[in-house]
Amino acid sequence: MTIRLTTRRRVGSTTLEVPVFGFGAAQLGELYGKVDEAQSQATLDAAWDGGVRFYDTAPWYGLGLSEHRLGGLLRTKPRGDFIVNTKVGRTLVRPKDVTTYKNPYWVGGLPFEVAFDYSYDGIMRSYEQSMQRLALNTFDSLVIHDLDTLFHSTEMVDLHLRQLTGGGMKALGELKASGDIKAIGVGNNVPGNLDEMLNLIDVDFAIVAMPYTLLDQSILHTDMAHCVNRGISVIIGAPFASGILVTGSGAGAKYAYGAASPEVQAKVQKLEAACKTHGVSMPAAALQFPLAHPAVVSVIPGSASATELTQNVASLQAPIPQSFWTDLKAQGLIDVDAPVPGASA
Repeated sequence: MTIRLTTRRRVGSTTLEVPVFGFGAAQLGELYGKVDEAQSQATLDAAWDGGVRFYDTAPWYGLGLSEHRLGGLLRTKPRGDFIVNTKVGRTLVRPKDVTTYKNPYWVGGLPFEVAFDYSYDGIMRSYEQSMQRLALNTFDSLVIHDLDTLFHSTEMVDLHLRQLTGGGMKALGELKASGDIKAIGVGNNVPGNLDEMLNLIDVDFAIVAMPYTLLDQSILHTDMAHCVNRGISVIIGAPFASGILVTGSGAGAKYAYGAASPEVQAKVQKLEAACKTHGVSMPAAALQFPLAHPAVVSVIPGSASATELTQNVASLQAPIPQSFWTDLKAQGLIDVDAPVPGASA
């Protein structure tokens, strides 16, 4: 089954329809390495010229740099020709000491600090800052970003949830009711955290990063099932598991935004062996696998160069034999209940 780049899927019960393939702009914020302006522009041009019309970014990505760079492309295009999502919950502030400040998270990025704020005013401030960085006065959707235990202690999660339910959701609801956005989403990095969030707030979709990939389906019967039952769509935010499913195993392989553990490396080596047996590209399998799930509407891999972008588009459309998926289940490399491309519903 060939997946078409232009195929669109509806987000929840909203009027928003997104392409099954989007451009994740985190790497333009210089997470793992510097990306010069010429390379950034060439990557974005390749995405547009290759037919990509769905773009995802966030204030967190390079502390504003990703939004600035993406805005440089999108402000030159007809507004009705693309879909753009950004995120709320963080505002960017000037460091107290600009002479000694060094960003501890991003290799590059801009010289700002983060202030977490999920209150009514914090959501609106984040939204307004993003409009200015992207040079756009409308977004298609906004995502409540990183309100989970990867970034916060349990106590701070509780505090921020009180901010969100006490005013932040009202802000997002007003933006949706006025037509300024079409859909509200929530981001998730940690298995189990999404279930907790969805019991407290109403959203149209979730961006799921690490817990549902070719490498890990630990939330198949929990968070993902919850989304199906509630009619909540899912966008897969890290189909390559932050790197290792495209680079392969070996020295320097990244998983969950850090060095891949020996256990992860061992499983990837088994996936690589299966790919070799069936003549399948592992990046192609990683991109196509999650799209078989009934809740998933899109995958948004990152690209730091025009070459990576072109390879991702090719991987999305590469043929994969049904025997490959059958073999992965037989070896226990993917959950036996996981939906796979080409299988009957």
